[in-house]
Amino acid sequence: MTRIGLIHAVQAAMQPVEDAFKSLWPEVRRANLLDDSLAPDREAAGGLSPELSRRIVSLASYVADTGADAILFTCSAFGEAIEAAARALPIPVLKPNEAMFEAALDIGGRIGMLATFEPAVTSMEEEFRDLARQRGSTATLETFVVPGARAALAAGDLTEHNRLIADASSALAHCSAILLAHFSMAPAEHAVSATSTRVIFSAPKSAIAKLKSGSKSGRC
Repeated sequence: MTRIGLIHAVQAAMQPVEDAFKSLWPEVRRANLLDDSLAPDREAAGGLSPELSRRIVSLASYVADTGADAILFTCSAFGEAIEAAARALPIPVLKPNEAMFEAALDIGGRIGMLATFEPAVTSMEEEFRDLARQRGSTATLETFVVPGARAALAAGDLTEHNRLIADASSALAHCSAILLAHFSMAPAEHAVSATSTRVIFSAPKSAIAKLKSGSKSGRC
């Protein structure tokens, strides 16, 4: 049976991806690895330092050694390091937003992205633009960072977290689709869908759909 290794930098990302697996691919084996020092260390370093990049590659190598058929990172702030891990390992290594960006580019036009962790936004926007160039797409990305949502989640107030994100979706009403930037934002998908007529993408569902498709085709 396929085994997916999940590498987390924040505990808040773990339940959303587990819920998505239960809904979309319940039979697959999951193995979780959490290093909750990664996000604060990145903030303290002011970016993705060489040391942090080495740690990301080391974590991926460890998970590969446990027998994973593919690896999914769930934190969106380590894109370049995850790409390095993908080059170093013989199994698929998926960035958190890779599949979601691909799905959004299939729609095209002006894509909106709601985010709650501002330090990750620049690298995510660069990732989107790079992927658009690779695909020859003219799609563009507009990001809105939701004030107070991350603090609400940290305080354990999921209802307020979801409400703030749903309310903020009106700022992207002119876009053809809305992306929920982080795995930890996935619980807000229903609330956003209730207030927006746009197509809503969450990173966990998009990533799992891609992994499942790869499993069926023998790519993981």
